[in-house]
Parts: sequence; C-alpha cells; structure tokens
Amino acid sequence: MQPPAPMSGIGGVIGRIEAEATAGANPRPAARGMNYVVLQVILKEKIWGTGSGNLTELEKALNAQAALGYRLHTITTASSGSKGIGGGDRIQATMVFERL
Repeated sequence: MQPPAPMSGIGGVIGRIEAEATAGANPRPAARGMNYVVLQVILKEKIWGTGSGNLTELEKALNAQAALGYRLHTITTASSGSKGIGGGDRIQATMVFERL
C-alpha cells in the first residue's frame, strides 16, 4: 500500500509543518561526536475548558530525553497563533538538551 499523496495548497503546507514538528519532538540521541540535541514540541491551548495537557507533553519529552542520558540546557517558547475557529493557539517549545 502506498502512502497517501501529499496535499497541495495551504492544507499541504500546514500538514508538512505539523509532521516536521511532530518528528522534531521525538526523543533521540545526538549525532555522532555531538553533545546537544534540539527538540521542538508544539503545544495547543484550548479555547474552552481546562486541561490542555501541555505540562504532560513537556514532561514526556523531558523524561524521554533524560532516559537517554541528557539534561535540559535551555528552553524557549514562541506563540504561533490560532489555527481557526475552535483550534486554539499553538505554542512552540524549543528545548536544547546536553549529554551528561
């Protein structure tokens, strides 16, 4: 079975950005000879209610990378705005991990 064809237009661009962001959040060791790993986690804020799960997402990324022998060196966040009605805001957390 072949993978689905990529979408075109703005939907395709958004899909590719989200896929790259998801891949960038996967725990992994540093490249050979390197001591740092950069991960990006996209956090979504709810418009209604509470319990966005953002702290849990960050904890999962931090703990997974710690299990690989890294500690958090730096974290920054940036807001990427809403993705439409009911979509909530997106916050990008970029984390730099240092090998212990």
